Amino acid sequence: MNVANDNAWFVPGMSDESAPVRRCLVCRGLEPVAENQPVWPLGWRCSVCGHIVEQAGGISMFAPELADTIAGFDPKAFDELAELEAEHFWFVSRNRLIAGLANKFFPNARSFLEIGCGTGFVLRAVAELRHWERLVGSELHPAGLAHARKRLPSAVEFVQMDARDIPAAGVFDLTGAFDVIEHIADDEAVLRGLRAATQTGGGTIITVPQHPWLWSRADEVAHHERRYRRGELETKLRRNGFEVLFSSSFTALLLPLMAASRLKNRGKKTTEDIYEFKLNPALNRIFLEVLRAEVGITLAGVRWPAGGSRIVVGQAI
Repeated sequence: MNVANDNAWFVPGMSDESAPVRRCLVCRGLEPVAENQPVWPLGWRCSVCGHIVEQAGGISMFAPELADTIAGFDPKAFDELAELEAEHFWFVSRNRLIAGLANKFFPNARSFLEIGCGTGFVLRAVAELRHWERLVGSELHPAGLAHARKRLPSAVEFVQMDARDIPAAGVFDLTGAFDVIEHIADDEAVLRGLRAATQTGGGTIITVPQHPWLWSRADEVAHHERRYRRGELETKLRRNGFEVLFSSSFTALLLPLMAASRLKNRGKKTTEDIYEFKLNPALNRIFLEVLRAEVGITLAGVRWPAGGSRIVVGQAI
């Protein structure tokens, strides 16, 4: 695996590509993951150094010192998100696109990890695609996982972790991060971790906000580190062990309205409606139909050069 990784780990006699393994964050030791057990069992004790992973509320805690802190995201926003996602045109349409691409490029995938699963809105859509042998949602903030656990079946595994240091290798044949890595200064550490966790030949789907010229107060309040330039995410994926299979803008048809709104509100310090979630219901329905058409055209083969977001599909090589 030709991936630059500053967090290298190795145990003699065990290859990171030979079998699914979990990884101890203390000693970097590896341990096989059996098919019939969770990736990170509650109370897991490392067989190499004896370290026991903390747990809280039935969740393994790999980065408890960061739990529910304002680290890349304000966990207080999860309550509002949980109420708005199910009807909001952008979240609903993004789910359709993610699900469509997962079915198109990885129809045989049976294990999935979502990094930064938040309230579980995307994870629920993925869960409904097919029968999964292993479905895992990770999140830095337990406040998000509290909502996710209500939305998903009890068989889904949840874990609290720092996405920059994923304690697994070769476990999943599909991974994803949906509007997550723009919150993290070292986004390539996340991509390296996703590559390690993804089986060779498997894939990943990533969405990010696009176009630095769209930067506004909304990005600041959302604790974004960046908006991505066209081609930037693709370059970073290739640099970290993925071949790009698909790349397109998203919300392309609504970009003129988005740009006008961002420019109009640039410089304003108000936080009201800052996530652009609260819309008139009639306008929300119109936007939903516009993006329904856009998603259908995208899945039929059109690639949009510009749009508020970028979605990229990569294959682990």
